[in-house]
Amino acid sequence: MKSLKIVIFSSIIVGLVFSFAFASGDVVKGKALFNDPKLGGKAGKSCNSCHPDGKGLEKAADKKEFNLGGKKQNGIEEAVNFCIEMTLKGKAIDPKGTDMSNMVAYIKSIAKKSPSPAAGY
Repeated sequence: MKSLKIVIFSSIIVGLVFSFAFASGDVVKGKALFNDPKLGGKAGKSCNSCHPDGKGLEKAADKKEFNLGGKKQNGIEEAVNFCIEMTLKGKAIDPKGTDMSNMVAYIKSIAKKSPSPAAGY
């Protein structure tokens, strides 16, 4: 009975670890989406059109609230979709979907790539 409990507990832990790993998103796929002109619909623009190499998004991962176009967005997902719809004139991404997880993972990676002020830049 004790070994059965260990197996069940181990299975739960492994499942949680894998679910968090997949929920975090894929940075490479997020970067590809960030650069995809299909986001802009007929305009053919991408996020990279306004934010070359993520410029201006270095602190976006730390924010919980955004104010774009005079409107408040609660979270990075809302901000991403606001930009896609209003600026790029494209179709919003499912906020809970894989594409959004990938996009957010890429945006968060931009902050990690930015040089810190202490590095002498």
